[in-house]
Amino acid sequence: MSKLLLMCFEFFKAGLFAVGGGLATIPFLSRIAENHPDWYTIEDLANMIAVAESTPGPIGVNVATYAGFSSNGLVGAIIATIFFVLPSFLCVLIIHGFWKKYKENDKVQRVFSALRPAGLGLISSACFTVIVNAVYGTGSFSLICLALFLLFLGALQIPKLKNVHPIVFILIAAVLGIVFKL
Repeated sequence: MSKLLLMCFEFFKAGLFAVGGGLATIPFLSRIAENHPDWYTIEDLANMIAVAESTPGPIGVNVATYAGFSSNGLVGAIIATIFFVLPSFLCVLIIHGFWKKYKENDKVQRVFSALRPAGLGLISSACFTVIVNAVYGTGSFSLICLALFLLFLGALQIPKLKNVHPIVFILIAAVLGIVFKL
């Protein structure tokens, strides 16, 4: 199977099964990184998540575009992105007609009640992977990276700081990365 065709299949599959939005795609994107490190690595994914969270656009689309471009140029970027969003587009087309009719149905409500915590579990698992990568990203434990993680996590629990724009935290982290040579 050609690399481009395989990429289409992998990103179509990630787009099809990642129910719950951008963060829910991270476990699928992590698996792609593990199976195809020539497209992008787990460390690349952690960097892409950091960038994707600070730029407009969904994480999955940004990662698909990056992976496609890095392995197959502009054509790869376009194809990987299209195949990542195609399942969602098709599902919305199919589900739209049924949703109006069945959205109040008890069984449909129960399905969504089960999907929410399942999606949260997937997101939490991916977050754990990103945390470990951030703290052990250089191959060894970094006390400074752990301290920065805990500092930002704690700071975002302070009500007044919750209203601070995320770019401020990103800029602070960038400066600290330069100062501490991370």
